[in-house]
Formats: sequence, C-alpha cells, structure tokens
Amino acid sequence: MSLRLLYLLLSLVVSMPAIAQYQTRFEKSGGTQTPTYEEGIAFYKQLAKNFPQIRITEKGQTDSGKPLHLVVYSRNKTFDISKLKAQGKAILLINNAIHPGEPDGVDASMLLLRDIALHPAKFPELDSVVLAIIPFYNIGGALNRNSTTRTNQNGPEEYGFRGNARNFDLNRDFIKNDTRNARSFAEIFHELDPDLFADTHVSNGADYQYVITLDYAQKDKLGGSLGNFNDQVFLPYMYKHLKEAGFEATPYVNAWGQTPDKGFVQFPDWPRYSTGYAALFHTIGVMTETHMLKPYDQRVKSTYAYLHGNLKFLAAQRKQLLQLRKETKEAVKSQEKFAISWQVNKDKSSQIDFKGYEPEYIPSKISGQNRLHYNREKPFTKLIPFYDTYVPLDVVTKPKAYIIPQGWFNVVDLLKLNKVKVEQLEKDTEIEVESYYITAYESPKQPFEGHYWHTGVTLKPQIQKVKFKKGDWYIPVNQWTNRYIIETLEPKAVDSFFKWNFFDTILQSKEHFSAYVFEDTAAELLGKSPDLKKKLDEKKKSDPEFAKNGDAQLNFIYENSPYAEKEYQRYPVFRVLK
Repeated sequence: MSLRLLYLLLSLVVSMPAIAQYQTRFEKSGGTQTPTYEEGIAFYKQLAKNFPQIRITEKGQTDSGKPLHLVVYSRNKTFDISKLKAQGKAILLINNAIHPGEPDGVDASMLLLRDIALHPAKFPELDSVVLAIIPFYNIGGALNRNSTTRTNQNGPEEYGFRGNARNFDLNRDFIKNDTRNARSFAEIFHELDPDLFADTHVSNGADYQYVITLDYAQKDKLGGSLGNFNDQVFLPYMYKHLKEAGFEATPYVNAWGQTPDKGFVQFPDWPRYSTGYAALFHTIGVMTETHMLKPYDQRVKSTYAYLHGNLKFLAAQRKQLLQLRKETKEAVKSQEKFAISWQVNKDKSSQIDFKGYEPEYIPSKISGQNRLHYNREKPFTKLIPFYDTYVPLDVVTKPKAYIIPQGWFNVVDLLKLNKVKVEQLEKDTEIEVESYYITAYESPKQPFEGHYWHTGVTLKPQIQKVKFKKGDWYIPVNQWTNRYIIETLEPKAVDSFFKWNFFDTILQSKEHFSAYVFEDTAAELLGKSPDLKKKLDEKKKSDPEFAKNGDAQLNFIYENSPYAEKEYQRYPVFRVLK
C-alpha cells in the first residue's frame, strides 16, 4: 500500500463509530478550523483516560498562568524515561503552537495520536519509538484568538497570536530563557533527551508550489558524524517519504529580499531557535514550514505525513542514531576547539530542483509602481543554487573550566537548568585565569525580543590572578553539555549570554573622579611612573585630537592607574587554562 493511499484511508475512516467518538474540530469543519486551547487539552485528556498507552501530565508553568502539558504515547505503558531509554527506545518530541497562528501541528498531532491509539497495528514503529507531544507551547498566544493577525495566511478560520502572554516570540527564547515557557520547555527537553525533535510552523515569504518545506539543523554546526547522518541519511529519507505521501518538499525557502529562483541560503539555526538549541545537545531538529498560501487541510495533512515519517525513520534507523548520539556526546567532552560563530560559504552550494512560480513585476493598484507578483499560471522547475555550507567565523580553544562569581546567580541557574554540572569553591582562593576585557561592541537603537542584542564584540584577553570567594561557581569543561557551556559563556558566540545583555552592568563604570581634584594626583602619577608618561606621550603623538583634549588625557591617566575600577568592562566569567 502506498503512503498516499494510507493517508487517504486514514482520512476516510472518520465514519467509523470508534473514530467518530474522537473527531476533532478540524475534521468536523471539513479542514477549515482548529481547536481552542481548552478543546485541544480536553481531547488529549479523553485519549489518556481511555488508552493506558497515553499519559498527559503538567510540566511547569507558562507566562499565561496555565501549565505546560506533555502527552506521551508508550506502547508498553512504561512512562519512566530512564527505563524506556534502557530498553533502547528512541524518542520523538513534537512541539506545537510555538506560534499559535500557525496551528498545523496542533491538528496533525491530534489526528496522529488518535490514529495510533485506535489503529496500533497500522503503526508498528511505535513498538520501538516513544512519541512525546507538547500540544500547545505558547498557551498565552493560543488564548489570544483572532482571525486577522495572520494577514497573508489561507486559513484556518480562527487561530492564536504569535506573541506569548508577555508578547515574547518564543522561537527566539531558547537561550535567554526570559519566559516561564522556555524554562519549562528546557526541563521537558532534558528529561526526554529526544533523538528527533520536530517544531511545527507555517512559512511567510515567497510563493512556490510546495505545501511543506523543511528548516533543519545545519550540518556543519551539528557537526561530525551526526551532521553527516542528518544530511545524508535522515533528510533524504524524509524527502522521499514526503514525496511518496503526495507532498514533495524542499528546504525552507529563506529568500527574504529576493525571489527564490535565483537561489537562497539555508536558514541559520542559531541557538535562540528551537533547532539550534536542540543541536547544542546533539539532537537532530527540524522546523516544518508549511506554505501560508496553501489550503489549511493540505497543510495539516502534510504535517501529519512528516510526523509519521519521523516515527518510521526512528523505527528503521533507531540503533544507528542512538549510537551516533552516544558517540557524539562522549567525543565533545574532550573536543578542544569550538566554533562559536558562523558565516555562509557563498562559494559553495548544492544544486536543487526547485518548483516555483515565475516572478513578475506588475503595476500596483495602490501606488502605481511596480510590485512583485508570482504568476501561478507559470509554474517552473529550475535547478538553483542552495547555499547550505557554513564555515566558522570565530573559533575558541576550550578552557579547563570557567569560574563565575556567585553574584551572577541568574547565569548559573540557567546552566543548572540545562544539565550543566557545576561546583562551588570550598574556600577563598586566588587563581590564575584568563580574563576578557570588552573593548568594543555595538547595540541597536530598537530592542529585539526585550533585549538590545550586542554585535561587533571585540575582546582583550589578559592573564591575571583573581581572588575568588568561597561559593563561587566552578564549571568544568569536560561535559557532554560542552557546546551549551561554551556557546553561552564565550562572549563572542552568536547567542552568548553577553550578547543577550546578561552582563551589561559591567559596561558602566560606577566610580569616577572630579577633574580639578585628580589633576594634582595625575601629575604625581606621571612623576612616579616613567612608563605611564611614555604611554601618554606616545598617545599624544599618534592621535592629534587626543593631544588637544585635556579631559581625554586626564581620563587616560586615570584608566591606566591603580584608581581605575578593576571590574569595569572586565567580563565576569573567567577562563581557567591549567
């Protein structure tokens, strides 16, 4: 039986009495509506009540005040994750409604779990795979229901809002953890340690023929054997599966500012995003991106097909994937060098057959100027470049450990949340460390997700002896979580805690001087320190503007004197090198 026929049969059996008891709003509406949050949770609770293989539990709070739910299907009725892993089970985690205006995965997951429960023989893959579903991740957004905010989207009739209860975009919060949602998600993620992760979305942007596209973990950033497995085994399987199911797919069309017929770059899955976060812990992740202009029922069915394909893939490749993840976790413990920022290689591309529509420019009815129009009467298949190779921009050698003074408890709390092993110093100790001084950075004028995300960070490293207190935190860099440790604590890393403003208080001096008083002190300092006087004279010769600025000269002496603040611009995460 072909996959296309299987999905057709599954959609026809709604007339059967058993199915009718579990019909969803999507089915009752003919594929035009999606359930409310309350309806969705009630549906899962009914399944859990009637099928012992299904369990729904509350897993922490969200910003909405309502708890995050996790639904687990375990065919052998074991729900202890450690026991399931000991049995060799693979785990698929599905995250739905991170953007509740994109509810395709909400309906697809409900249909999939219902079909598995009622027709277990049709899903033999669940003998070796555990299915875990977050029904609604952004509960606040799901409760903020409307029919207008997804301006470009073709259904459903009503849906939720992109921002959560505090107006955060949760798919930018996996590293900074501003929300209760993100913290509760981290607890779920680390409890499950999933082998595959699916985050369901709907695209914006260009028009093309595909109902579904895949935005997946970047192979170079995922790295090594796991990256190769993702690129050469997992993705080809999923594309083949989707095509056989009637939903030919392509990589996510990341073509903002241009039309995709010229080629496009793979979306960079930085750690702020769900797939980039999963990659830090050696989990292959994919964001399904159905196309906004395709009918809602087709989008849901394509998402269903993708999720079913994940289950089939895990059943077929479970042993190899589990072994690769185990080896990768072990190897990263002793890995010496880590890339912390990346750039796309524009000199290297893959060639893909892309099914698009001819872009045309026609007069706007609003302005009279030319506007972009995709002509659906002119479909094409064209070989285009897909730039899917990223190369390291910044690389660091890992230290033996990091030390974080205990005052920065917010940072240590996030390390603990993400299963990083931390220790505390048992006594006051002076330790030789490498310190970073922040010498330059740039910040935007407008906030981004509640922060002023820093770019252009430059550092001046310095070896120095620093006095640490009993209780300060010592973070060994010999753990399977090393990528998370380094990519959050190295300030130049693309989504480091420094870039997300966790340490901005060090960027402002707290003490200074009165110029008329410090003048005499500065003169004494120059008289006592020929080296300082030499540095000042050299600065005057090399910088004519400085030579004419008395205040700048006074400040130069201050900054190079014992009176200067030691903590000003010194990054308070210290590297132990030996």
